[in-house]
Amino acid sequence: MASGLRVAALCALLLCAFAAAAVVYAVLLLSVSASPCAFSSMSRTLLAVTGLDSYIVPCADVEASAGELLSSNDGGDAKTITTGGRPIVTDVLCGKPNLPPNALPPYHCCPPVPASEPVDFKLPDPSEPLRTRRPAHAAGSGAEEQHMAKYERAIALMKALPRSDPRSFFQQANVHCAYCTGAYRQAGYPGLPVQIHFSWLFFPYHRAYLYFFERIAGKLLGDPGFALPFWSWDVPEGMRMPLAFANASSPLYDPLRNANHVPHKLVDLDFMGAEKNYTDEQQIVHNLRIMYKQMISSASLASLFLGQPYRAGESDKPGAGTMEVYPHNTLHVWSGDISHPNNEDMGDNYSAGRDPLFYVHHANVDRLWEAWRHIRNNSFHVDFTDPDWLDSSFLFYDEEARLVRITVRDILDIEKLRYAYDGVDLPWLNARPPITPNVNLRNGGTSPGFIRFPIYLNMALTTEVRRPHVLHNLPKKMIQDEVLVVEHIETDGTSIVKFDVFVNAREYEKVNPSGREMAGSFVCMKHNDNDDNLISKGVNTTMRLALDEILEDLGAKEDATVTVSLVPRHGKVKIGGLRIDYIVGE
Repeated sequence: MASGLRVAALCALLLCAFAAAAVVYAVLLLSVSASPCAFSSMSRTLLAVTGLDSYIVPCADVEASAGELLSSNDGGDAKTITTGGRPIVTDVLCGKPNLPPNALPPYHCCPPVPASEPVDFKLPDPSEPLRTRRPAHAAGSGAEEQHMAKYERAIALMKALPRSDPRSFFQQANVHCAYCTGAYRQAGYPGLPVQIHFSWLFFPYHRAYLYFFERIAGKLLGDPGFALPFWSWDVPEGMRMPLAFANASSPLYDPLRNANHVPHKLVDLDFMGAEKNYTDEQQIVHNLRIMYKQMISSASLASLFLGQPYRAGESDKPGAGTMEVYPHNTLHVWSGDISHPNNEDMGDNYSAGRDPLFYVHHANVDRLWEAWRHIRNNSFHVDFTDPDWLDSSFLFYDEEARLVRITVRDILDIEKLRYAYDGVDLPWLNARPPITPNVNLRNGGTSPGFIRFPIYLNMALTTEVRRPHVLHNLPKKMIQDEVLVVEHIETDGTSIVKFDVFVNAREYEKVNPSGREMAGSFVCMKHNDNDDNLISKGVNTTMRLALDEILEDLGAKEDATVTVSLVPRHGKVKIGGLRIDYIVGE
């Protein structure tokens, strides 16, 4: 009798669960149709019944106003994201950096101790001359040659200042080190570093860094209109190291560079130690297609292009944006001296600022942020509006040697900062990669098996990732992008890591680095967070790859699964899992 009652109770419970699932399914579709963000507060118990919990990407209220939903940043189930009140604030106190083994001196990164509290940033006077940044590769004659000569003179003047002067090149080079090695900590969270890589802080931090660097240079030159040149490695004319940096008698010269990459050598935006046997024409085509993928097809939203949210009290490196991980990191590796264990100078974060090439490299990265904003006439590419991003702040010394606190919201309008870019087109806008024929054939009708994660990526692995059919059937106008999430990517931070991700390419060996099936690459420089006082160790991050355009080109928009191949290229890495998210918006 008791057994029969238990069976009846169990059946009733199951019937209720299925009924709840049906109700939630209907309510979900109706709610989403009315307001795409309405389901973000729905009971997670009910969501779990529907089986949708891992695929719904919840929206933050402030992001919904821009029509954008943020992915979860923990590599696990989706979760409601709270915003406001937790911006990253850089503490004035600066401590011991965590340097890699065999690091080159100096062994400290902190700026001089300030004599007083930092002052809040104020925008320059609108009557100041507009500083126009021009491409370094155009410095062949006339005004452009004078432009590079001024930069060379500015670096010489910075190097001539006493090392105790926060405006000196010695101290300016250390700024990057302090923000990359745990020397700066989060105000209110002394156990957590301020790390400006692998998150939404990457672009605004480096913009602020260059802003003060440029103004210090102008002050030393006595030229208020001085502007940094930029290394336009994304256009064919600029795909070589600028000639001025190869002169061994110039202050722009750094002996710690890859000797194989002197100015006659075209940059390889997919570089990872081995030289490719491409003609110049082939290399240019590959580079332009990589730029298209990172700037267009993979960068439809701020969370994909700028990086993942990173708030006070959280561990660092939640996830980099498309340009930071590849080709920004790739160019650092390409430029550094591979004969040194840490690939100094450019190849390691602690030493990158010691090379004058760093500042023109990052001026181009900053220019590409502006280019991304203006693609499609600002109708789609919108920065975050989250106050936790806008109110995050950094510390820099200005041209008067005053310590200044500057926030992200202070640096979003470059016209108000009184600088602009000139002289370069965007040839990669129309470099959409072609598909590679016959690379996804099923051998004998079999499909790759499912992988049990986590796994160490010691060899190439291919698996099927299910596309959640319920959300896939939502009205297309509601889906802003379909995203492959490679979650819980772990490295010990002691070596450079690279792996490639291919979609629907079982024979991935036939696909070149710029092929359509190559969805993206994960490139990570060393991150040596080994100090016992730090909560964060090594790297634990995620990568998000937009699938919408790729699946369209491959004719796979209606497929139930996506074939994903993970191919290791350099270093040791552990992968926690794969999933597909849909980012929905108005």
